[in-house]
Amino acid sequence: MDDCTFCRIAAGTEPASVLFEDERTIAFLDTQPAVTGHSLVVPREHEVELLTAESSTTEAVFRTVRTVASALETAFKPDGFSVFHSTDNLVGTVEHAHVHLVPRYETDDVSLSRHGFDDEEAATVTGSKRLENGRRVSDTAGYTVPEEQVVSYGLL
Repeated sequence: MDDCTFCRIAAGTEPASVLFEDERTIAFLDTQPAVTGHSLVVPREHEVELLTAESSTTEAVFRTVRTVASALETAFKPDGFSVFHSTDNLVGTVEHAHVHLVPRYETDDVSLSRHGFDDEEAATVTGSKRLENGRRVSDTAGYTVPEEQVVSYGLL
């Protein structure tokens, strides 16, 4: 797509600090990093959403996340990583699926504000996962969660 920045980066027509690329994915430095080494991993083909993309696309993206994380581990020796993907309107200004790979350090100020929850909130959240007709939970690709996982996670 000509109007997509990440598609242009993948095609080589938009400049980026590329860390890794293969036939299916490309990884490059975020232009507004939370910390040094903050990277984005994207599929080369335009996808708006990783969670509904072909499973092979999602798998390729996360293989690249592992590859880049290993390289960043060697280069920067972080204390760990945060890896996240946002969907829909939370994606930001680029509507092309991407995963943030953020090296983390005990001294960094990167934060995801959190709050505790009580048993009632937990029951509401786990209850919302149940399907009204009582069938097992399935994703859009047709994968059915094995019965033992459904039971152990309280999804049914």
